[in-house]
Amino acid sequence: MKIAIFTNNYLPNPYGVSTSVDGFRKGLIKRGHEVVIFAPEWPGCEGENNPQIIRYPSFDLPTKVPFSLALPFSPEIDEYIDMTDFDIIHAQHPNILGVQALRWSRVKHVPLVFTWHSLYDRYAHYAPAVIPEKIAMRWVMHNAQTYAHAADHVIFPTQTVYDAIGHHEIKPEKVSIIPSGVDEELFVEPDPKPLKQELGIPENAPVLVSVSRITKEKNVLFLAEAVAHYLRQDVQAFFIMAGEGDLVQDITSICENLGVADRVVFPGKVARDAVKNYLAIADLFVYASTSETQGTILTEAMYVGVPVVAVSSQGVDDVVVSGETGLLVGEDVEMFAYVIVDLMSNPEKRHAMRGASQKLARSRFTIDACSAKMESLYKKLINKS
Repeated sequence: MKIAIFTNNYLPNPYGVSTSVDGFRKGLIKRGHEVVIFAPEWPGCEGENNPQIIRYPSFDLPTKVPFSLALPFSPEIDEYIDMTDFDIIHAQHPNILGVQALRWSRVKHVPLVFTWHSLYDRYAHYAPAVIPEKIAMRWVMHNAQTYAHAADHVIFPTQTVYDAIGHHEIKPEKVSIIPSGVDEELFVEPDPKPLKQELGIPENAPVLVSVSRITKEKNVLFLAEAVAHYLRQDVQAFFIMAGEGDLVQDITSICENLGVADRVVFPGKVARDAVKNYLAIADLFVYASTSETQGTILTEAMYVGVPVVAVSSQGVDDVVVSGETGLLVGEDVEMFAYVIVDLMSNPEKRHAMRGASQKLARSRFTIDACSAKMESLYKKLINKS
């Protein structure tokens, strides 16, 4: 098969959609298929020299995190697509380059697949201030639903997200549940010791880790307050909050007010090949986002063998098995802190969760396992068309 994937986010932008797309690209190529990625230009991509990754011109969009906005018009790219016989087109977003994916699927009469990656209404706060947030929320959800109806098939990463969003809107026969897989090559033999030294964390100190955008939709202010309450009880413990975003100073203020700021580390954006070392440092991975459709960082933490403490929510609940691979709790600061204290004081329970986490992630959430499902779906759609 020759597969075209259109995405508004791609490496070296390090977050969820980018890693999902690259994982499926690698997995499908390994299975003998040709995959062409259409993505925005991004700082650091200039020397990638891969003819199968085609970049649309873009410009830096001033927002809460770095973001390159594609300009979805390019005569050269249009000519290339027009001259190329694709078997299937896969859109990762309903807008910008997703519009190009829809257009070309119609021109070339090939199936269009759409992955519903995000709870789009949770991202409405990125809209310009002149647009009321409630209006932005309604528009982005309506836009995604309209796009899903236009697509030939819709993928949700988890069942609970489809149940919450799509079951009234999209017929079950038009839907597949396919999660994103862990890139096993990137998670071979993590080595946390040099990183611990680099970050100034004592060798035997208990460590909590979170990796995400440090922004509103990731619920990081709640997370910071809950973890800070734990740090007050365990004066040897540290918290690493990796990522970038507009709420770093707000979190710093929370930690200063609770007297624990000296044990909270902000390393900034983490390179993909370094994520495994941050996860390997952790005694627990902590996460409070309620805007996930899966949360690929959760499966990566589990792959490394790190128990997860997270806020129970759609998407997250499909990945973390509470009581086995971690614990899911309500959005309550005291309860979240209590669960951390309980697990950190019980090394035997954490050890059992480590083994269960690795077993689950390495059987269900790898690139190979997930790409096999995607390949099967593509073949089915091509045979029907």
